[in-house]
Amino acid sequence: MKLTDSGLQERSSWEAKGYTLPSFDRAAMQQETRKNPLWVHFGAGNIFRVFPAALQQQLLNEGLSKAGIIVGEGFDYQIIDKVYAKHDNLTLMVTLKSDGSIEKEVIASVAYAYKCDPQFEEEWKFFSETFTKPSLQMVSFTITEKGYSLKGGNGAYYPQVVEDLANGPSKPTMFLSKLTALVYKRYQAKAGKLALVSMDNCSHNGQKLYDAVMEIARTWEQNGLVEKGFCNYLDNSVSFPWSMIDKITPRPDAKVEAMLKADGFEDTTLVITDKNTYTAPFVNAEQSQYLVIEDLFANGRPALEKAGVYFTDRDTVNKVERMKVTTCLNPLHTALAIFGCLLGHTLISEEMRDAELKKLVEGIGYTEGMPVVVDPKILDPKAFISEVLNTRFPNPFMPDTPQRIATDTSQKLAIRFGETIKAYDSDPKLEVKSLKLIPLVFAGWLRYLMAIDDELNSFTPSSDPRLAEAQAYVKDIRIGDKPTVEQLKGLLSDATIFGVDLLELGLADLVVSYFTSLIEGKGAVRRTLQQYVH
Repeated sequence: MKLTDSGLQERSSWEAKGYTLPSFDRAAMQQETRKNPLWVHFGAGNIFRVFPAALQQQLLNEGLSKAGIIVGEGFDYQIIDKVYAKHDNLTLMVTLKSDGSIEKEVIASVAYAYKCDPQFEEEWKFFSETFTKPSLQMVSFTITEKGYSLKGGNGAYYPQVVEDLANGPSKPTMFLSKLTALVYKRYQAKAGKLALVSMDNCSHNGQKLYDAVMEIARTWEQNGLVEKGFCNYLDNSVSFPWSMIDKITPRPDAKVEAMLKADGFEDTTLVITDKNTYTAPFVNAEQSQYLVIEDLFANGRPALEKAGVYFTDRDTVNKVERMKVTTCLNPLHTALAIFGCLLGHTLISEEMRDAELKKLVEGIGYTEGMPVVVDPKILDPKAFISEVLNTRFPNPFMPDTPQRIATDTSQKLAIRFGETIKAYDSDPKLEVKSLKLIPLVFAGWLRYLMAIDDELNSFTPSSDPRLAEAQAYVKDIRIGDKPTVEQLKGLLSDATIFGVDLLELGLADLVVSYFTSLIEGKGAVRRTLQQYVH
């Protein structure tokens, strides 16, 4: 069973093993896509392969679309060579259900997949021609939040961005510069309107994309590197819808790989690309998924509502995103990540069988979060969080780890917990000091910064751009010490990390008290949780 076009000709072999195959004419789809492209997607990673690509597959299977998706990769070129090209742009989607059953479906909606860079002349020419086709309706992105940044932490442009701003659209090197150059080709060709749709898991993603593209375009226009009128075109003929995406796609799992091999599925090799991305011909993912998009498409769009996408207004998208990120999922994930690392857990699902950790996230979500949750109306917050805590996180077949979720924690605390604290502070009916479990998570993070687990063994914290800076505050604190607010006030008052000044709001003493309890000795993390979460 080879994952190639020719391998799929042996349909009976696949179907006998329970694999669902595409039911549309793939050759006709590819021909139509080249002639009248509708959808280009940038960011060839796992979330795209089993979510947006699977949505379009449903439309193709049901005869609701004739064209597939054109994929471009502007960062990690090896994924095109090692995964897409090797398997004729096919992906095996393995859905891991919480009841232990699985679904295996071959996703074949990607018509073409190429590296997006002028150094690859033929491939760049293909994208340039595609962007000048009036039929093109949308360009979507899963390039991670960092992909929208033009400047580093010091506020200065990245060196490549400086070059791109000076050189104009003729030879861009950074992805956002390439994108802006391609949209400029559409403008020059008078090919019509377009929607640029970020599907990345970050707040106000459409605004981030708009700001970056416009900054590049304005600089080029001011310096005479593009025609006057390009920025006006971007403002009036190109839309930047906001969206909220939610689906967990962990690294390819060895158990899934073994199961596929037992079926006779060939070439399950884990690929580590030059960007340290872990991928494979298959993608294992949870069943639950949500995609909410602002219905702001300048040139029409695929009928993705028929595949389960919610189309709504910007305010509702923002509310759904806030519901998920500040209350119903992300804070719970981060709490599990921090304490999971301290207690030696290696699976999120395993943590949900830990009585203290289960009680911790239930308390953060239901007790402390729900009083200030943002209700978007199109999704019920209580039903959403119930699915997270009772179905999604406990799924024993989801190989997601606290170590992965702990990445970039310093960048997450402000939005995931700080917004709830602010909501309590601004509500005259609520009292900030009634919050007990969110401060416990903050104290847990201080304990995590020491890089010593509850058995007093050292561990390596996950990557985080402010890790070293934060660790400096605890470097002189030892197990058994009694730290003071004075020692930690520089960190505890940093609203860029916690979202609020914990000293100003009167929470610093409680955080330090918890922290002191957490470092009393071996097993202190467990004892502290037992004392405060039940």
